[in-house]
Amino acid sequence: MTMGTVQGAGVVVTGAGGGIGAALARRFAAEGARVVVNDLDLARIEPLAKEIGGFAVAGDASGIVDAAREALDGTVDVYCANAGLASPGDVFADEEVWAAAWDVNVMAHVRAARALLPHWLERGSGRFVTTASAAGLLTMIGAAPYSVTKHGAVAFAEWLSLTYRHRGIKVHAICPQGVRTDMLTAAGSAGELVLGPGAVEPDVVADALFEAMDGDRFLVLPHPEVAGYYQARAADPDRWMRGMNRLQQKWEASEA
Repeated sequence: MTMGTVQGAGVVVTGAGGGIGAALARRFAAEGARVVVNDLDLARIEPLAKEIGGFAVAGDASGIVDAAREALDGTVDVYCANAGLASPGDVFADEEVWAAAWDVNVMAHVRAARALLPHWLERGSGRFVTTASAAGLLTMIGAAPYSVTKHGAVAFAEWLSLTYRHRGIKVHAICPQGVRTDMLTAAGSAGELVLGPGAVEPDVVADALFEAMDGDRFLVLPHPEVAGYYQARAADPDRWMRGMNRLQQKWEASEA
């Protein structure tokens, strides 16, 4: 996506209090977009909004489309569904943990799309950006709620793209491995084992998104090697799961 394409565009970035969200907001603003930044805590986004000359809209990411549209003089051109929960745990994680992961990592995207699509379909254009994870294409040890719901986020983004692309709706799914953010820290020892060695800065993710937009590509892979892993998983699922199980055993041994 060239600077001219986003110049003056109305952009919303949820979960912009730090990490990937803040990097996306800064990049869009640098390219000339008008940016709304969102977080549950207004204090986390007010300094960023001031820094980039944007607008701070606090609240649940599921329900801020109308307020963001008002701040942007009536038009949202790009919506970045970036807010997410790391949600570690196994099958025995509390029901509340599973429910929160579904709500933030999947249903917030569904609710935003419901609010955005009528306007986008009427005018024949709009761009929906999902921050998912390589865990949504592959999996992640030690994080069942996270892995399952990030698969759901990718699946919903795919559905949006295949359903509405002929009507001018563009969709991108950002699927990084480790990114040096608070979420990587929250992933604990499993995250450090699997993701830590190759972790990148949030700015690398923003660069990858703009490259994908410029090439009109659905998958945004800040770690290009994920494409090879994804192909290997599809070609021989049993071999892939045996390898991941060995990684699980390595992690269990390190925790013993």
